[in-house]
Amino acid sequence: MRTNYCAEIKTSMIGDIVTVCGWVHRRRDHGGVIFVDLRDRTGLVQMVFNPESAEMFAEAEHLRSEYVIQVTGRVKERPEGMVNADLATGTIEIVAESIKIFNAAKTPPFPLDGYHQVGEEVRLRYRYIDLRRPEMLQRLQTRAKLVRAIRHFLDDKAFLDVETPMLTKATPEGARDYLVPSRTHPGNFFALPQSPQLFKQLLMMSGVDRYYQIVKCFRDEDLRADRQPEFTQLDIEMSFVEERDIQQLMETMIKQVFKEVLDVTLPEFQRFTYEEAMTRFGSDKPDLRISLELIDVADLVKDVEFKVFSVPANSDEGRVAVLKLPNGCKHLTRKQLDDYGKFVGIYGAKGLAYIKVNDLSAGMSGLQSPILKFLNEDVLQAILKRTEAATGDIIFFGADKKKVVDEAMGALRVKLGHDLHLIEGQWAPAWVTDFPMFEKAEGRWQPLHHPFTGTSASVDVLKANPGGALSCAYDMVLNGFEIGGGSIRIHEAEMQSTVFQLLGITEEEANNKFGFLLEALQYGCPPHGGIAFGVDRIAMLMTGTDHIRDVIAFPKTQTASCLLTAAPAAVSEAQLSELGVRLKSKVGK
Repeated sequence: MRTNYCAEIKTSMIGDIVTVCGWVHRRRDHGGVIFVDLRDRTGLVQMVFNPESAEMFAEAEHLRSEYVIQVTGRVKERPEGMVNADLATGTIEIVAESIKIFNAAKTPPFPLDGYHQVGEEVRLRYRYIDLRRPEMLQRLQTRAKLVRAIRHFLDDKAFLDVETPMLTKATPEGARDYLVPSRTHPGNFFALPQSPQLFKQLLMMSGVDRYYQIVKCFRDEDLRADRQPEFTQLDIEMSFVEERDIQQLMETMIKQVFKEVLDVTLPEFQRFTYEEAMTRFGSDKPDLRISLELIDVADLVKDVEFKVFSVPANSDEGRVAVLKLPNGCKHLTRKQLDDYGKFVGIYGAKGLAYIKVNDLSAGMSGLQSPILKFLNEDVLQAILKRTEAATGDIIFFGADKKKVVDEAMGALRVKLGHDLHLIEGQWAPAWVTDFPMFEKAEGRWQPLHHPFTGTSASVDVLKANPGGALSCAYDMVLNGFEIGGGSIRIHEAEMQSTVFQLLGITEEEANNKFGFLLEALQYGCPPHGGIAFGVDRIAMLMTGTDHIRDVIAFPKTQTASCLLTAAPAAVSEAQLSELGVRLKSKVGK
């Protein structure tokens, strides 16, 4: 049906007869000669329709945007002055000799070259048209290259691609499951997997040794720009490995993939413990392209009369930290400072105190802030010295519970970095390691990652001090996003049972939910560990967009609905009855 894709037409083909197919991107009538830009997934090529062939010319006159056509013609060099340097095929054109219209098209709901003025809902409702845009097709092509490069690397490293079940049992992965009622087992439900975690561990117990899978996973949770209810995960597991073995291999993989897909050489990975990352950046996924850092000053303000500072400074759960913005006095207006105060409020902060260093050499008179009256000169000078403040800087304060300060000041750090163009370099990868094994939530221990994460502590030490134990977990971070997370797993039944006990899971509950795992651990389980990468998130970063739905062909909205197919949708009473499901009456009905 065609001899070439549009972008394949080159100057070396001048004089050749070619046949191309695609969509009419643009039609222009120039004094009796009709020009048509034809588009397919590779790009554009210009068609020329001359009036000498009356029948063909009449057909061309009927062409409109998004008509699907086939054109056969002779490749010709563009006349002098008509070259389009912005187009890959800009030095040639195809003089049409025949045309066939496969399909006419209604006027599209939005022009493909003016989509910026179009709402997201319209684009998702007509996603098949949105995907025709060159930048959208390019994103899907980059994603395909990413997946291909990953497969090549892992296949070459003796990993085995193994599929695991989609219909499985609910597991505690930190979000709600999507449940599927069983027709053959009335009253029982499958769960769509949040990850293949337990199956890949069972594969290690089976002797597979090196496993990977590029797999769909599902989480029924509130959505954000970098999350979707269904997402694609690169799942990896290895036997007889330690943390550094996995990290070194995955580092090599990511570097090779970026080189192959983008021709980018990633810099060396930095390494931070969880505690160091939270202390310096207020985040366990820091954007290291931003040089701003948090600095603790609790010891300097614990004796001041200003209770906003002194109370958290003297609390085991509190934190007082500052963030210095070089030359902030020049860049930020009073309104912008107020706006940043409202911004940190999103994260629970009660306000944003600051000091403007108008003239460091002038002492107290060179400082400007509503809080100066609450702090004596010795404290202020100590803060200025610790932050290495200079004339023109602004010092922001965060004082509250540690969690609030970390989240608010960490987010402020990133926002200032982006708002004031403080990004340095294009890529900044890192590892974050040594996460706490547990965290307290609602008076009970919760796993910081998942309950199958290993620890270097012994069973006795873990029982004695669960809050002080560190896990063998690690996250790969890139430009402020966690792109991968994993751990060494628990491979001993006693340790796994101990973790369940600490999490408040009774023996009966553990056997009911995880009896198959506990039993498998007793039949010879090798030490093993792995990692999972967010394919959508990596593709998002590679393509320079700020939302993962831009790299997913048919994404959901923030309410987890599909505007294209109108899913989710009601089903018939007969279907529900067959599944043994009955709906509650709607409130107020």
